[in-house]
Amino acid sequence: MKGKKLWISLLVVIVLGSGTFYFMQGNASSEEGQEDPFVVAETGTVVEKALAVGTIEPENEIEIKSKISGVVSQIYAQPGEYVSEGQPLIEVKPDPTPLELAEAKRNLERTQIEKRSLESEMQRMQKLMDQELVSEQEYEQLEQEFEDVKIRLQISQERLDLLESGRVSIGDTVIESVIRAPVDGYILEKMVDIGEPVVPLTSYQAGTALMSIAGMDKLLFEGTVDEIDVGKMQEGMAAEIKIGALPDAVVYGEVSRISLKATQEDNATVFPVEITITDTNGVTLRAGYSANADIIIEQVENVITIPERVITMKDGKNIIEVPGEEAGSRVEKEVELGLSDAITVAVTEGLSEGDKVYERPVRTLTVR
Repeated sequence: MKGKKLWISLLVVIVLGSGTFYFMQGNASSEEGQEDPFVVAETGTVVEKALAVGTIEPENEIEIKSKISGVVSQIYAQPGEYVSEGQPLIEVKPDPTPLELAEAKRNLERTQIEKRSLESEMQRMQKLMDQELVSEQEYEQLEQEFEDVKIRLQISQERLDLLESGRVSIGDTVIESVIRAPVDGYILEKMVDIGEPVVPLTSYQAGTALMSIAGMDKLLFEGTVDEIDVGKMQEGMAAEIKIGALPDAVVYGEVSRISLKATQEDNATVFPVEITITDTNGVTLRAGYSANADIIIEQVENVITIPERVITMKDGKNIIEVPGEEAGSRVEKEVELGLSDAITVAVTEGLSEGDKVYERPVRTLTVR
């Protein structure tokens, strides 16, 4: 029984071996007479580019803040709407604490009492002056105190008016609870809702951001470029910008700023750049769109081009393989190269349009 199984196993091995042999022979036979893979030298354009990654942003974006404290009582404009300078945006209703309101009223009352007292003193001083019983210097000092109390009375009244009504006029300046648009533009973002508290903008605190507004007629691409490319760039270079959300759209611009200081992003050294958009190409752009910009560093046209992969470096020379005089033979040839975009390279000497260039042989790894 064991001998029978052994003969069957040997028969299977012989059949499989024969099939593999004929299969390999058939493949070898089918490849005979076929020319090695090649490319043809063509006339074309080579462009060296630097890639910048970033977003579309408005040139000027303004945060709207309040000069008085309170709560949001009305919202007159929503994100996406166009507003004109001076148009109402948000109303902030004063919301003083009981202590603040009481203090403001008491300060006003106290200042009023002080003013009446000084008025009586001024009248008595005037009578004494007429009788030459007090010096003119004493009278002028009392007069100065009276002017000071009048100013403090005005400040106390303005503070109370601001807490109660949210509006006060100081000279030519009007402080009110209705926040108006400082410029023409579109509302980009609304940061508060009705009923939310508002911290005022002062010299010692930033204040609550209520809205952001920007003119969308002037847009920028803001992004970063790898340190390898930034040395080749300069302001004024043309750029092609591709929008992530609009895959078929291309807008155009030119480099307007290259940062002098690098930053670190994901353990890579990059330089911030700014590109002014000069032609939207009919595309509606929105603030915050992610985009990639190809910055044109150098471009050559009407040159002989071949793929860079077919070139081999030997002893500092650029070598390609072209057809020899005998059929199926390959000979090496030196060429002079020009601009490269890392995929296609310009050949300045050694090739003509239509010349064949063999692909480099595919090398396989041998496992021992």
